[in-house]
Amino acid sequence: MTHLPNTNLYGFIEVRGARENNLKGVSVDIPKRHITVFTGVSGSGKSSLVFGTIAAESQRLLNDTFSTFVQGFLPHYGQPDADSLHNLSAAIIVDQKRLGGNSRSTVGTITDTYSLLRLLYSRIGQPFVGGSYVFSFNDPQGMCPDCEGLGFASSIDLDALIDRDKSLNEGAILFPTFNVDSWYWHIFADSGFFDTDKKLRDYSPDELDKLLNLEETKIKVMVGGKAMNLTYEGLLPKFKRVYLTKDIDSMQPHIRTALEGVATRSVCPTCGGTRLNQTALSSMVHGKNIAECAAMEVVDLADFIRTITEPSVAPLVHALVDKLDNLVYIGLGYLNLNRETSTLSGGESQRVKMVRHLGSSLTDMTYVFDEPSVGLHPHDVHRLNELLQQLRDKGNTVLVVEHKPKVIAIADHVVDMGPGAGRSGGEVVYEGNLDGLLQSGTLTGQHMRSRQPIKQTPRQATGTLRIEHANLHNLKDVSVDIPAGVLTVVTGVAGSGKSSLINGCLPTLYPVVAIDQTLTRGSKRSNLATNSGMLDIIRKQFATANKVSPALFSANSKGACPECNGLGAIYTDLAFLDPVISTCEACGGKQFTEEVLEYKLNGKSISDVLSMSVVEASEFFKDKALKTILTALIDVGLGYLTLRQPLTTLSGGERQRLKLATELGSTSQIYILDEPTTGLHMYDVDNLIRLLDRLVDNGSSVIVIEHNLSVIARADWVIDMGPGAGHEGGRVIFEGTPAELIHADHSFTGQFLREHAEGRV
Repeated sequence: MTHLPNTNLYGFIEVRGARENNLKGVSVDIPKRHITVFTGVSGSGKSSLVFGTIAAESQRLLNDTFSTFVQGFLPHYGQPDADSLHNLSAAIIVDQKRLGGNSRSTVGTITDTYSLLRLLYSRIGQPFVGGSYVFSFNDPQGMCPDCEGLGFASSIDLDALIDRDKSLNEGAILFPTFNVDSWYWHIFADSGFFDTDKKLRDYSPDELDKLLNLEETKIKVMVGGKAMNLTYEGLLPKFKRVYLTKDIDSMQPHIRTALEGVATRSVCPTCGGTRLNQTALSSMVHGKNIAECAAMEVVDLADFIRTITEPSVAPLVHALVDKLDNLVYIGLGYLNLNRETSTLSGGESQRVKMVRHLGSSLTDMTYVFDEPSVGLHPHDVHRLNELLQQLRDKGNTVLVVEHKPKVIAIADHVVDMGPGAGRSGGEVVYEGNLDGLLQSGTLTGQHMRSRQPIKQTPRQATGTLRIEHANLHNLKDVSVDIPAGVLTVVTGVAGSGKSSLINGCLPTLYPVVAIDQTLTRGSKRSNLATNSGMLDIIRKQFATANKVSPALFSANSKGACPECNGLGAIYTDLAFLDPVISTCEACGGKQFTEEVLEYKLNGKSISDVLSMSVVEASEFFKDKALKTILTALIDVGLGYLTLRQPLTTLSGGERQRLKLATELGSTSQIYILDEPTTGLHMYDVDNLIRLLDRLVDNGSSVIVIEHNLSVIARADWVIDMGPGAGHEGGRVIFEGTPAELIHADHSFTGQFLREHAEGRV
């Protein structure tokens, strides 16, 4: 039931004249202590209003209350472009940014559940072995002495790391970051310990030991004509410290590839991967040590902790069970406390953050959520809704950017942005309650009422992709035939084994193309035009039209503004403060010199062209190759982006669609897409389905991991995993067409697909 706003009692967050990004002077009143859902097509300005304006200003004002010293450790927020904002309260952002962290950061440490578990074992564990720190794998008194609490042992193939037939000057150290003339190389070469022209095979035992194993030693090195005190460290300890203790997935692709050729990782033989020393492992509670508890799925651990009835720890047990139950309730019961945070998806990371706030006693806060339903099966969305309502009912203001109709339905107030994307958006096209939205005629209002019909005549498979006896993670000896040449959707509740089967097993058997949400890391110079290959074509057109060198039209070459080096902005380093970014006064943010800006193509300068949206550029250019790229970008729903849009500013969903655009003309591929509807409005989902059909019609096999009922309805074949999550999942519970799935009463997906077909969800 909709919670009716009492606006007279609580007042409003007042936004006046917001112009951040594509917002067109937006003014809006948002009722406090209620749930307001912001919706609209992708790129319509929702995030610019909620995150870029309201949340950013709230956090900026809060940070300003701290001393300058403390502010040095806080994120730096610029003042949003708006006339005024009033009645803000402290904002807590619960977004999809992955938690990251190194191998020492786990679900248990990030949620404080492992801290409570350690405290429990220090109180009633038998035999008694000491305080809670004894059970910490991040404390020297608790960690395994051999792996230092990491749970794995890394071994280095020395012959893959060094070439004994070369000298340092010839590049004897083979790892990329130790190349000749690199910073690391200079520390070795300029240390004074070695003859840099001497081949390593001719080193004396003492010289080789210094090169490989010497502990940290102070040395003087000449840098730019000045002597600097630096620390020398042998190659092996330095390599282990810099690379082997870090999250490999966070490294640049070429470093990750090189590392995989040098180092191998295996379970620590001393602790068996538990991370703890034998003293910590010897203490038991009800027959289990703390490592066994941390390895249990959260849902099972909660049941185990409930069996502990000792009165002395009753409050501790109650607090721990509450936290574990919250994880279960929000759909993360299949995780264990040992799970490294760097392996969590964006949706899982967001829900873990949510759990951290549920037990908070703070009220009158503003909670800001970015599509919290991501990764959730329709079966679990009602739990999310109840948690959002709990936060509201505790006296908080809840702002949600969301596309799913079931989440929009619980809103007390709806702000619909549009009418289109990019420059065609940035306006409030509807503001009010849910009933009014349904009658509003906006794209959101229309699609709240519409449904994709269940496909009745699926395509016929052209072959099969066979997976046999898959046991990765929670999979239970799964054998399945995935039809080739059709659109297959793999679904099931979160944690049921979908990704393990498709992302984990299929690529080991067949050459697949993964269209995921990652992009090759680029600098702040990487943008849409450079990534897509358009800039080279545009530069040549400008050069031909003006009979000058193409290099003039590169912001990284001759034509770049000398003041900002072609960045269009000045980055000022303030030591311990975040850098201040300001528009370059010399070029006004246009990136190029005045001379270059005088050269025109059909009346437009190179800066004018780069400021165009994809749609505008498509109307401006006639070149066939450019039109092909631009049309593909429009087809995947990225027509609102500008050509100079930095890649670092793209969302995960935008990155995935950018990858999809490059594949639209390909044939005979096996494509895997993992939740491609992330960040997509219902209108954009319909367009996505047409694109997936286009890939299949080009002769490819398309396999989509997805919860969206519209996508499932239009599949040729559905594989449903389950029946539950974690150890309760890992099986194929249905294989067939969508028309057959709606009659599968044992499938949660089937039940919701039937309701979807009947217009009830």
